Amino acid sequence: MSKKILVTGVAGFIGSHLVKQLSAMGYVVAGCDKVDPANGLAGAFDTTEPLLARLRKERLAASVTQTGVKYFQIDIGQTDAFASVVAQWQPDTVVHLAAQAGVRHSMQAPMDFVTPNLVGFANVLDACHRLHIPRLLYASSSSVYGMRSQVPFMEDDRTDQPQSFYAATKMANELMAYAYHSQYGMASLGMRFFTVYGPWGRTDMAPFMFAQNIRRGLPIKVFGEGKLRRDFTYVDDIVEAIVGLVGRPELLQGAQIVNMGHQRPVEVNAFIDLLARHLKRQPLIEYAPMQVADVALTCASEDRLVGMLGHWRETPLEAGLEHFVKWLQAWDPIV
Repeated sequence: MSKKILVTGVAGFIGSHLVKQLSAMGYVVAGCDKVDPANGLAGAFDTTEPLLARLRKERLAASVTQTGVKYFQIDIGQTDAFASVVAQWQPDTVVHLAAQAGVRHSMQAPMDFVTPNLVGFANVLDACHRLHIPRLLYASSSSVYGMRSQVPFMEDDRTDQPQSFYAATKMANELMAYAYHSQYGMASLGMRFFTVYGPWGRTDMAPFMFAQNIRRGLPIKVFGEGKLRRDFTYVDDIVEAIVGLVGRPELLQGAQIVNMGHQRPVEVNAFIDLLARHLKRQPLIEYAPMQVADVALTCASEDRLVGMLGHWRETPLEAGLEHFVKWLQAWDPIV
């Protein structure tokens, strides 16, 4: 059983949940990120809005400082920065979650994704190889599937027609990991996350943005007439699956890929209705055409993950949104 874990991206949404859970289960955990725990900023020139900076700072406080998890403040895009942490910590498993995320952000600023997602991933991959780390799990994305109507999305489906630059970087990560296995026999597992939501969630994703505007009586912009369908996945389900995989190192052989979604796509209009009910507010909706980089549908086959773990948790959307709304109202009360 793996006992010494290094997690990247611990100031992020999934990473902060994961290190807290691993620590509670008795793993020896270290985390790294480029975010300063004192202010939530990722460098002197970070232009992050205050709410995101506060979110990052408090994620780190809850998941790292208060749990005693060792924290390394580094930028994985810098040569040998990650390798120095690996050499010092000597983990037997790396869970790599650090990345620049966001399909729509990549439409506006694709170059923001090159250093963290391509150079950074290469640095992580090469450090794990050179320093003989037995296992690497890393975050991929459902966006790699592109535009398709045949469901569910299977891990062996073609993924060579990305609709966004973000998706292209995640596809590149999977290919890079495969090459390192082919060349060096390095084991890795790419985890394709499907629309993860929940407490401490990303401020740039629909659940957070919609909830904040609905709470303030502001309109929400809904693309594709609200008819896009997403396989929403609660963060605790994702964390439980990662923990299960970390605890079963014999499952990590070769260069594998696994979906993390529940094969239950929900139309965005239905999602908004459910969210508004929990908020006890009427949403003001401004419909807009579907964006170029968007896809109409995401729907994960969960067969491979269930085959690996035997079972994985499924939180119904209604329950997950209830937890999210309760957290948001307590974290950011509106007077």
